[in-house]
Amino acid sequence: MGFLRQVPVQGAVGATASKYQLSEIMEVAIGRDQSCQIALESIAYGMVSRRHATVRPLTKGNFPRWEICDLNSANGTYLNGTKLQGCQTLETGDRISLGIDGPEFIFETPLNKSQNQPRFPTANQSFSNAGEPESLTFTQLFPIASTGKQLSQKAYLYPGIATVIFVVSMFLAVGNSAAFNFLLAAYLSGAAYYFIYQLCGKHKPWWILFCSALATVLILLSPLLIGFIVVFREILPGRLPAEGEQISFLAFLIRMFFGAGLMEELLKALPVLGAMVLGNLLRNPWRDRIGVWEPLDGILLGSASAVGFTLLETLGQYVPHIIQNVTLQAGPEAGQLVGLQLLIPRILGSVAGHMAYSGYLGYFIGLSALKPKKRWQILGVGYLSASALHALWNASGSASVLLLAVVGVLSYAFLVAAILKARALSPNRSQNFATRIFSEK
Repeated sequence: MGFLRQVPVQGAVGATASKYQLSEIMEVAIGRDQSCQIALESIAYGMVSRRHATVRPLTKGNFPRWEICDLNSANGTYLNGTKLQGCQTLETGDRISLGIDGPEFIFETPLNKSQNQPRFPTANQSFSNAGEPESLTFTQLFPIASTGKQLSQKAYLYPGIATVIFVVSMFLAVGNSAAFNFLLAAYLSGAAYYFIYQLCGKHKPWWILFCSALATVLILLSPLLIGFIVVFREILPGRLPAEGEQISFLAFLIRMFFGAGLMEELLKALPVLGAMVLGNLLRNPWRDRIGVWEPLDGILLGSASAVGFTLLETLGQYVPHIIQNVTLQAGPEAGQLVGLQLLIPRILGSVAGHMAYSGYLGYFIGLSALKPKKRWQILGVGYLSASALHALWNASGSASVLLLAVVGVLSYAFLVAAILKARALSPNRSQNFATRIFSEK
Protein backbone atom coordinates (compact mmCIF):
# COMPACT_ATOMS: atom_id res chain seq x y z
CA MET A 1 0.00 0.00 0.00
CA GLY A 2 1.36 3.43 -0.99
CA PHE A 3 0.31 7.02 -0.31
CA LEU A 4 1.07 10.52 -1.48
CA ARG A 5 0.86 13.01 1.38
CA GLN A 6 0.57 16.62 0.26
CA VAL A 7 2.77 19.00 2.23
CA PRO A 8 0.75 21.96 3.60
CA VAL A 9 1.73 25.40 2.32
CA GLN A 10 4.28 26.94 4.65
CA GLY A 11 2.72 29.60 6.83
CA ALA A 12 -0.87 28.57 6.14
CA VAL A 13 -2.97 28.78 9.30
CA GLY A 14 -4.80 25.61 10.20
CA ALA A 15 -3.60 23.78 7.08
CA THR A 16 -3.91 19.98 7.14
CA ALA A 17 -2.01 17.49 5.02
CA SER A 18 -4.10 15.71 2.35
CA LYS A 19 -3.31 12.03 1.89
CA TYR A 20 -4.02 10.12 -1.33
CA GLN A 21 -3.89 6.34 -1.60
CA LEU A 22 -2.15 4.94 -4.69
CA SER A 23 -3.68 2.15 -6.73
CA GLU A 24 -1.78 -1.11 -7.27
CA ILE A 25 -3.50 -1.79 -10.63
CA MET A 26 -3.91 1.62 -12.32
CA GLU A 27 -1.99 4.86 -12.64
CA VAL A 28 -2.87 7.99 -10.69
CA ALA A 29 -2.66 11.26 -12.63
CA ILE A 30 -1.89 14.59 -10.90
CA GLY A 31 -2.83 17.96 -12.39
CA ARG A 32 -5.35 20.78 -12.63
CA ASP A 33 -7.68 18.87 -14.92
CA GLN A 34 -10.74 17.60 -13.08
CA SER A 35 -10.32 14.19 -14.74
CA CYS A 36 -7.08 13.63 -12.76
CA GLN A 37 -7.27 11.29 -9.77
CA ILE A 38 -5.46 14.00 -7.77
CA ALA A 39 -7.05 17.21 -9.07
CA LEU A 40 -5.54 20.47 -7.83
CA GLU A 41 -7.29 23.82 -7.74
CA SER A 42 -6.43 25.97 -10.79
CA ILE A 43 -6.41 29.31 -8.97
CA ALA A 44 -4.10 28.19 -6.17
CA TYR A 45 -1.79 26.08 -8.36
CA GLY A 46 -1.54 27.90 -11.68
CA MET A 47 2.03 26.65 -12.19
CA VAL A 48 0.74 23.04 -12.42
CA SER A 49 -0.14 21.72 -15.88
CA ARG A 50 -3.56 20.27 -16.57
CA ARG A 51 -2.03 16.79 -16.60
CA HIS A 52 1.32 17.32 -14.91
CA ALA A 53 2.58 13.92 -13.73
CA THR A 54 1.41 10.38 -13.10
CA VAL A 55 2.27 7.67 -10.56
CA ARG A 56 2.23 4.16 -12.07
CA PRO A 57 2.29 0.80 -10.25
CA LEU A 58 5.08 -1.67 -11.02
CA THR A 59 4.52 -5.43 -11.02
CA LYS A 60 8.14 -6.49 -10.51
CA GLY A 61 9.02 -8.26 -7.26
CA ASN A 62 6.90 -9.55 -4.38
CA PHE A 63 6.06 -6.13 -2.97
CA PRO A 64 4.12 -3.34 -4.73
CA ARG A 65 6.26 -0.53 -6.15
CA TRP A 66 5.43 2.71 -7.92
CA GLU A 67 7.17 5.08 -10.31
CA ILE A 68 6.63 8.80 -10.96
CA CYS A 69 6.54 10.05 -14.58
CA ASP A 70 6.46 13.62 -15.86
CA LEU A 71 3.82 14.24 -18.55
CA ASN A 72 5.77 16.88 -20.49
CA SER A 73 4.65 19.54 -18.02
CA ALA A 74 5.40 23.22 -18.53
CA ASN A 75 7.32 23.67 -15.26
CA GLY A 76 8.70 20.17 -14.80
CA THR A 77 8.42 17.61 -12.01
CA TYR A 78 11.14 17.51 -9.35
CA LEU A 79 12.07 14.46 -7.28
CA ASN A 80 14.07 15.33 -4.16
CA GLY A 81 15.08 18.63 -5.77
CA THR A 82 16.24 17.12 -9.08
CA LYS A 83 14.27 17.66 -12.27
CA LEU A 84 12.71 14.42 -13.42
CA GLN A 85 13.56 13.12 -16.87
CA GLY A 86 11.03 10.49 -17.91
CA CYS A 87 10.15 8.11 -15.05
CA GLN A 88 11.82 7.07 -11.80
CA THR A 89 10.98 4.49 -9.14
CA LEU A 90 9.77 5.94 -5.85
CA GLU A 91 11.29 5.20 -2.46
CA THR A 92 9.77 5.91 0.93
CA GLY A 93 10.26 9.53 1.91
CA ASP A 94 10.80 10.82 -1.63
CA ARG A 95 9.62 14.43 -2.08
CA ILE A 96 7.78 15.22 -5.29
CA SER A 97 7.43 18.87 -6.37
CA LEU A 98 5.27 20.00 -9.30
CA GLY A 99 7.48 22.86 -10.49
CA ILE A 100 10.27 24.45 -8.48
CA ASP A 101 7.92 26.32 -6.14
CA GLY A 102 4.82 24.22 -6.76
CA PRO A 103 2.86 21.88 -4.49
CA GLU A 104 4.86 19.13 -2.79
CA PHE A 105 3.99 15.53 -2.00
CA ILE A 106 5.81 12.92 0.10
CA PHE A 107 5.68 9.29 -0.96
CA GLU A 108 4.92 6.93 1.95
CA THR A 109 4.66 3.14 2.30
CA PRO A 110 3.86 1.68 5.74
CA LEU A 111 5.73 -1.55 4.93
CA ASN A 112 8.99 0.23 4.17
CA LYS A 113 8.62 2.41 7.24
CA SER A 114 8.42 -0.63 9.52
CA GLN A 115 11.43 -2.21 7.84
CA ASN A 116 13.64 0.87 7.86
CA GLN A 117 12.87 2.33 11.30
CA PRO A 118 13.16 0.73 14.75
CA ARG A 119 9.91 0.38 16.66
CA PHE A 120 11.43 1.89 19.79
CA PRO A 121 14.37 4.27 20.21
CA THR A 122 17.65 2.60 21.11
CA ALA A 123 19.47 3.24 24.35
CA ASN A 124 21.67 5.87 22.67
CA GLN A 125 18.89 7.66 20.78
CA SER A 126 15.92 9.65 22.05
CA PHE A 127 13.07 11.12 20.05
CA SER A 128 10.89 14.18 20.39
CA ASN A 129 7.10 14.04 20.28
CA ALA A 130 7.20 14.62 16.52
CA GLY A 131 9.37 11.52 16.01
CA GLU A 132 12.52 13.46 15.06
CA PRO A 133 15.91 12.83 16.71
CA GLU A 134 16.72 15.35 19.42
CA SER A 135 20.42 15.50 18.52
CA LEU A 136 21.76 18.86 17.34
CA THR A 137 23.95 19.46 14.32
CA PHE A 138 26.27 22.33 13.48
CA THR A 139 24.05 23.52 10.60
CA GLN A 140 21.00 23.54 12.89
CA LEU A 141 22.77 25.92 15.23
CA PHE A 142 24.31 27.94 12.34
CA PRO A 143 21.82 27.70 9.42
CA ILE A 144 23.87 29.98 7.18
CA ALA A 145 26.45 27.18 6.84
CA SER A 146 24.04 24.92 4.94
CA THR A 147 21.84 27.18 2.84
CA GLY A 148 24.09 27.11 -0.22
CA LYS A 149 22.50 28.47 -3.37
CA GLN A 150 19.13 28.92 -1.68
CA LEU A 151 20.48 31.95 0.16
CA SER A 152 21.01 33.88 -3.08
CA GLN A 153 18.26 32.33 -5.20
CA LYS A 154 15.32 32.12 -2.84
CA ALA A 155 15.97 34.46 0.06
CA TYR A 156 16.09 37.76 -1.87
CA LEU A 157 19.66 38.24 -0.73
CA TYR A 158 20.65 40.75 -3.40
CA PRO A 159 17.61 43.03 -2.95
CA GLY A 160 18.35 43.01 0.77
CA ILE A 161 21.98 43.96 0.18
CA ALA A 162 20.89 46.75 -2.19
CA THR A 163 18.45 48.04 0.42
CA VAL A 164 21.17 48.21 3.08
CA ILE A 165 23.51 50.05 0.69
CA PHE A 166 20.85 52.61 -0.25
CA VAL A 167 19.81 53.14 3.38
CA VAL A 168 23.38 53.81 4.47
CA SER A 169 23.90 56.10 1.47
CA MET A 170 20.74 58.07 2.29
CA PHE A 171 21.93 58.53 5.87
CA LEU A 172 25.16 59.99 4.51
CA ALA A 173 23.20 62.24 2.12
CA VAL A 174 21.03 63.83 4.82
CA GLY A 175 21.35 67.58 4.37
CA ASN A 176 22.12 67.31 0.66
CA SER A 177 18.65 67.34 -0.88
CA ALA A 178 19.77 66.70 -4.46
CA ALA A 179 21.80 63.61 -3.52
CA PHE A 180 19.09 62.36 -1.17
CA ASN A 181 16.38 62.73 -3.83
CA PHE A 182 18.52 60.93 -6.39
CA LEU A 183 19.22 58.00 -4.06
CA LEU A 184 15.58 57.70 -3.04
CA ALA A 185 14.38 57.89 -6.65
CA ALA A 186 16.95 55.31 -7.76
CA TYR A 187 15.94 52.92 -4.97
CA LEU A 188 12.19 53.26 -5.55
CA SER A 189 12.51 52.87 -9.31
CA GLY A 190 14.78 49.85 -8.84
CA ALA A 191 12.26 48.26 -6.47
CA ALA A 192 9.42 48.92 -8.93
CA TYR A 193 11.43 47.43 -11.78
CA TYR A 194 12.44 44.40 -9.69
CA PHE A 195 8.74 43.69 -9.21
CA ILE A 196 8.25 43.58 -12.98
CA TYR A 197 11.42 41.51 -13.41
CA GLN A 198 10.11 38.88 -11.00
CA LEU A 199 6.77 38.79 -12.82
CA CYS A 200 8.55 38.18 -16.12
CA GLY A 201 10.66 35.36 -14.69
CA LYS A 202 13.41 35.48 -17.31
CA HIS A 203 17.09 36.03 -16.56
CA LYS A 204 18.58 39.03 -18.33
CA PRO A 205 22.02 40.41 -17.39
CA TRP A 206 21.68 43.46 -15.15
CA TRP A 207 24.15 45.46 -17.20
CA ILE A 208 22.02 45.01 -20.33
CA LEU A 209 19.02 46.41 -18.46
CA PHE A 210 21.15 49.25 -17.06
CA CYS A 211 22.40 50.07 -20.57
CA SER A 212 18.81 50.26 -21.81
CA ALA A 213 17.95 52.82 -19.11
CA LEU A 214 21.19 54.75 -19.70
CA ALA A 215 20.64 54.83 -23.47
CA THR A 216 17.25 56.48 -22.94
CA VAL A 217 18.79 59.10 -20.68
CA LEU A 218 21.48 59.86 -23.28
CA ILE A 219 18.87 60.14 -26.05
CA LEU A 220 16.89 62.65 -23.98
CA LEU A 221 20.03 64.71 -23.36
CA SER A 222 21.10 64.63 -27.03
CA PRO A 223 20.06 66.87 -29.95
CA LEU A 224 17.90 63.98 -31.13
CA LEU A 225 15.23 65.11 -28.67
CA ILE A 226 14.91 68.45 -30.48
CA GLY A 227 14.18 66.61 -33.73
CA PHE A 228 11.45 64.57 -32.06
CA ILE A 229 9.88 67.70 -30.58
CA VAL A 230 9.83 69.42 -33.98
CA VAL A 231 8.22 66.42 -35.69
CA PHE A 232 5.63 65.44 -33.09
CA ARG A 233 4.81 68.82 -31.51
CA GLU A 234 5.33 71.27 -34.37
CA ILE A 235 4.64 69.38 -37.59
CA LEU A 236 2.12 66.93 -36.11
CA PRO A 237 -0.73 68.20 -33.87
CA GLY A 238 1.03 67.44 -30.59
CA ARG A 239 1.69 70.96 -29.30
CA LEU A 240 1.45 71.14 -25.52
CA PRO A 241 -1.15 73.62 -24.20
CA ALA A 242 0.18 76.98 -23.09
CA GLU A 243 -0.24 77.94 -19.44
CA GLY A 244 -3.82 79.08 -18.89
CA GLU A 245 -5.02 77.86 -22.30
CA GLN A 246 -8.54 76.37 -22.18
CA ILE A 247 -9.21 73.43 -24.51
CA SER A 248 -11.71 70.57 -24.52
CA PHE A 249 -10.85 67.10 -23.18
CA LEU A 250 -10.98 65.57 -26.68
CA ALA A 251 -8.64 68.21 -28.13
CA PHE A 252 -6.26 67.76 -25.20
CA LEU A 253 -6.35 63.97 -25.66
CA ILE A 254 -5.43 64.31 -29.35
CA ARG A 255 -2.51 66.59 -28.51
CA MET A 256 -1.30 64.16 -25.85
CA PHE A 257 -1.53 61.27 -28.32
CA PHE A 258 0.91 62.93 -30.71
CA GLY A 259 3.00 65.09 -28.37
CA ALA A 260 3.39 62.60 -25.50
CA GLY A 261 2.21 59.14 -26.55
CA LEU A 262 3.71 58.71 -30.02
CA MET A 263 6.81 60.81 -29.31
CA GLU A 264 7.81 59.46 -25.91
CA GLU A 265 6.98 55.81 -26.62
CA LEU A 266 9.12 55.88 -29.75
CA LEU A 267 11.96 57.48 -27.79
CA LYS A 268 11.80 54.79 -25.10
CA ALA A 269 11.54 52.04 -27.73
CA LEU A 270 14.78 53.02 -29.48
CA PRO A 271 17.07 51.12 -27.03
CA VAL A 272 14.87 48.01 -27.39
CA LEU A 273 14.97 48.19 -31.18
CA GLY A 274 18.71 48.83 -30.99
CA ALA A 275 19.21 45.70 -28.87
CA MET A 276 17.20 43.69 -31.40
CA VAL A 277 19.38 44.87 -34.30
CA LEU A 278 22.61 44.43 -32.33
CA GLY A 279 21.64 40.90 -31.30
CA ASN A 280 21.26 39.89 -34.94
CA LEU A 281 24.82 41.03 -35.64
CA LEU A 282 26.48 39.17 -32.76
CA ARG A 283 27.37 35.56 -32.10
CA ASN A 284 26.45 33.48 -29.06
CA PRO A 285 26.54 33.86 -26.13
CA TRP A 286 26.32 37.64 -26.67
CA ARG A 287 23.62 37.14 -29.25
CA ASP A 288 21.20 35.66 -26.72
CA ARG A 289 22.21 37.93 -23.85
CA ILE A 290 21.78 41.23 -25.67
CA GLY A 291 19.23 40.51 -28.38
CA VAL A 292 15.45 40.60 -28.31
CA TRP A 293 14.21 37.14 -29.31
CA GLU A 294 10.87 36.88 -27.55
CA PRO A 295 8.24 39.12 -25.86
CA LEU A 296 9.83 38.74 -22.40
CA ASP A 297 13.06 40.29 -23.71
CA GLY A 298 11.11 43.24 -25.06
CA ILE A 299 9.18 43.76 -21.83
CA LEU A 300 12.33 43.70 -19.69
CA LEU A 301 14.28 46.10 -21.90
CA GLY A 302 11.27 48.37 -22.50
CA SER A 303 10.54 48.68 -18.79
CA ALA A 304 14.22 49.35 -18.07
CA SER A 305 14.20 52.10 -20.69
CA ALA A 306 11.19 53.61 -18.93
CA VAL A 307 13.14 53.69 -15.65
CA GLY A 308 15.74 55.94 -17.25
CA PHE A 309 13.03 58.16 -18.76
CA THR A 310 11.16 58.47 -15.45
CA LEU A 311 14.28 59.30 -13.42
CA LEU A 312 15.42 62.03 -15.80
CA GLU A 313 11.95 63.49 -16.23
CA THR A 314 11.24 63.49 -12.47
CA LEU A 315 14.63 64.64 -11.16
CA GLY A 316 15.49 66.91 -14.06
CA GLN A 317 12.14 68.57 -14.72
CA TYR A 318 9.20 68.09 -12.37
CA VAL A 319 10.87 68.09 -8.95
CA PRO A 320 13.20 71.09 -9.59
CA HIS A 321 10.30 73.06 -11.11
CA ILE A 322 7.97 72.58 -8.14
CA ILE A 323 10.78 73.18 -5.63
CA GLN A 324 11.55 76.49 -7.31
CA ASN A 325 7.91 77.60 -7.34
CA VAL A 326 7.18 76.66 -3.72
CA THR A 327 10.49 78.11 -2.50
CA LEU A 328 9.54 81.53 -3.91
CA GLN A 329 6.24 81.41 -2.02
CA ALA A 330 6.97 79.58 1.25
CA GLY A 331 10.74 79.22 1.56
CA PRO A 332 13.34 76.55 0.73
CA GLU A 333 12.32 74.07 3.44
CA ALA A 334 8.72 73.93 2.19
CA GLY A 335 10.01 73.63 -1.36
CA GLN A 336 12.16 70.60 -0.50
CA LEU A 337 9.26 68.93 1.30
CA VAL A 338 6.83 69.40 -1.58
CA GLY A 339 9.49 68.21 -4.03
CA LEU A 340 9.95 65.02 -2.01
CA GLN A 341 6.18 64.52 -1.87
CA LEU A 342 6.03 64.75 -5.65
CA LEU A 343 9.01 62.46 -6.21
CA ILE A 344 7.66 59.44 -4.34
CA PRO A 345 4.30 58.98 -6.13
CA ARG A 346 5.80 59.78 -9.53
CA ILE A 347 8.47 57.07 -9.20
CA LEU A 348 6.22 54.43 -7.66
CA GLY A 349 3.45 55.27 -10.11
CA SER A 350 5.73 54.47 -13.03
CA VAL A 351 4.72 50.80 -12.65
CA ALA A 352 1.30 51.83 -13.95
CA GLY A 353 2.79 54.65 -16.04
CA HIS A 354 5.94 54.75 -18.16
CA MET A 355 7.00 51.18 -17.29
CA ALA A 356 3.54 49.92 -18.20
CA TYR A 357 3.42 51.64 -21.61
CA SER A 358 7.01 50.82 -22.56
CA GLY A 359 6.83 47.25 -21.27
CA TYR A 360 3.60 46.77 -23.20
CA LEU A 361 5.20 48.08 -26.39
CA GLY A 362 8.25 45.91 -25.68
CA TYR A 363 5.95 42.87 -25.73
CA PHE A 364 5.05 43.65 -29.33
CA ILE A 365 8.68 44.26 -30.29
CA GLY A 366 9.56 40.82 -28.91
CA LEU A 367 6.50 39.26 -30.55
CA SER A 368 7.64 40.65 -33.91
CA ALA A 369 10.90 38.74 -33.40
CA LEU A 370 8.92 35.50 -32.98
CA LYS A 371 6.67 36.23 -35.97
CA PRO A 372 8.82 38.22 -38.45
CA LYS A 373 6.35 37.79 -41.34
CA LYS A 374 3.78 39.84 -39.38
CA ARG A 375 6.36 42.28 -37.97
CA TRP A 376 4.95 45.59 -39.20
CA GLN A 377 1.38 44.70 -38.29
CA ILE A 378 2.47 43.67 -34.79
CA LEU A 379 4.63 46.76 -34.26
CA GLY A 380 1.87 49.04 -35.52
CA VAL A 381 -0.73 47.66 -33.12
CA GLY A 382 1.68 47.82 -30.19
CA TYR A 383 2.91 51.34 -30.92
CA LEU A 384 -0.57 52.80 -31.34
CA SER A 385 -2.09 51.04 -28.33
CA ALA A 386 0.80 51.95 -25.99
CA SER A 387 0.64 55.56 -27.19
CA ALA A 388 -3.13 55.64 -26.66
CA LEU A 389 -2.75 54.45 -23.05
CA HIS A 390 -0.05 57.05 -22.47
CA ALA A 391 -2.19 59.85 -23.91
CA LEU A 392 -5.24 58.77 -21.93
CA TRP A 393 -3.24 58.90 -18.69
CA ASN A 394 -1.92 62.39 -19.42
CA ALA A 395 -5.35 63.72 -20.42
CA SER A 396 -7.33 62.09 -17.62
CA GLY A 397 -5.28 63.92 -14.98
CA SER A 398 -6.86 67.19 -16.05
CA ALA A 399 -10.39 65.79 -16.00
CA SER A 400 -10.84 63.68 -12.85
CA VAL A 401 -8.77 62.00 -10.16
CA LEU A 402 -11.08 58.97 -10.33
CA LEU A 403 -10.56 58.69 -14.09
CA LEU A 404 -6.82 58.93 -13.54
CA ALA A 405 -6.96 56.00 -11.11
CA VAL A 406 -9.04 53.94 -13.54
CA VAL A 407 -6.58 54.57 -16.39
CA GLY A 408 -3.65 53.67 -14.10
CA VAL A 409 -5.25 50.35 -13.18
CA LEU A 410 -6.05 49.72 -16.86
CA SER A 411 -2.44 50.39 -17.89
CA TYR A 412 -1.10 48.04 -15.22
CA ALA A 413 -3.62 45.38 -16.28
CA PHE A 414 -2.40 45.68 -19.89
CA LEU A 415 1.20 45.19 -18.76
CA VAL A 416 0.46 42.16 -16.56
CA ALA A 417 -1.67 40.58 -19.31
CA ALA A 418 1.24 41.03 -21.72
CA ILE A 419 3.66 39.44 -19.20
CA LEU A 420 1.42 36.40 -18.68
CA LYS A 421 0.98 35.93 -22.43
CA ALA A 422 4.72 36.40 -22.98
CA ARG A 423 5.47 33.70 -20.40
CA ALA A 424 3.08 31.33 -22.15
CA LEU A 425 4.65 32.09 -25.57
CA SER A 426 8.24 31.89 -24.34
CA PRO A 427 10.35 29.21 -26.10
CA ASN A 428 12.22 28.82 -22.79
CA ARG A 429 9.25 28.73 -20.46
CA SER A 430 10.49 25.57 -18.75
CA GLN A 431 13.37 27.67 -17.36
CA ASN A 432 11.14 30.53 -16.20
CA PHE A 433 11.63 31.36 -12.51
CA ALA A 434 8.43 33.36 -12.02
CA THR A 435 6.19 32.22 -9.18
CA ARG A 436 3.47 30.95 -11.47
CA ILE A 437 3.00 30.14 -15.11
CA PHE A 438 -0.57 29.65 -16.23
CA SER A 439 0.02 26.71 -18.51
CA GLU A 440 -2.03 26.05 -21.62
CA LYS A 441 -1.65 22.28 -21.07
